Amino acid sequence: MKILVCISSVPDTTSKINFTADKSAFDKNGIQWVINPLDEFALTKAIKLQESQGAVVTVINVGDATTEPVIRKALAIGANDGVRVNLDPKDSYSTAKEIAAVAQNGGYDLILCGKESIDYNGGSVPGMVAQLLNQPFVNASVGLDVNGSEATAIREIEGGKETISVKLPAVIAGQKGLVDEKDLIIPNMRGIMSARTKPLQVVEPSSSEVKVQGVSYDSVPPRAAVKIVSPDNLDELVRLLHEEAKVI
Repeated sequence: MKILVCISSVPDTTSKINFTADKSAFDKNGIQWVINPLDEFALTKAIKLQESQGAVVTVINVGDATTEPVIRKALAIGANDGVRVNLDPKDSYSTAKEIAAVAQNGGYDLILCGKESIDYNGGSVPGMVAQLLNQPFVNASVGLDVNGSEATAIREIEGGKETISVKLPAVIAGQKGLVDEKDLIIPNMRGIMSARTKPLQVVEPSSSEVKVQGVSYDSVPPRAAVKIVSPDNLDELVRLLHEEAKVI
């Protein structure tokens, strides 16, 4: 079985987010980059299938050369090889199109990814990949079993969980719960050393087509100063809630 795991390179959650002076782009200076956490759940699941079923795991990233340390970390976690599409992604469609182009030629039985990246939170790439490949798609999976040519996925729905069976090849987008957090793999020294010699193929993009272009970015407005009202002054509290907060 061949598994393709899609990984995004995203800012660490502790990073301070800034934009360029003209607010036209994200300021990457001083940012620590990591594997998108939801993709890490998918990668760990793929490694488990590698151990239990002898699957060959390939990771793919759409990005420029600066994303290679993140790909190498995925290789240190246990992926067999990696592919980097040499493109600075501008939108979900261009990203999905490049992933689908690689997958089309790779003969993968299963494509795993996180349901969204934590930077833009678009959540549209996995579904687009499935559509471009004309493959079954299960989103927001919290459980996955593979038996021969069939996969059984569990996903959360309002008020419960839904179990879905699909024929392979298929695209499965996972979230927290796809594997236990305690099972997430931290690369050890042996994995880090072996990752240096694992194959990392760089391919040029198949297209330059972009559907959506970012125009400008704005930071979240700073929180207003806190006003403390004496518990004995309820009239003032009511006035502030009515005239300033406008919630009553």
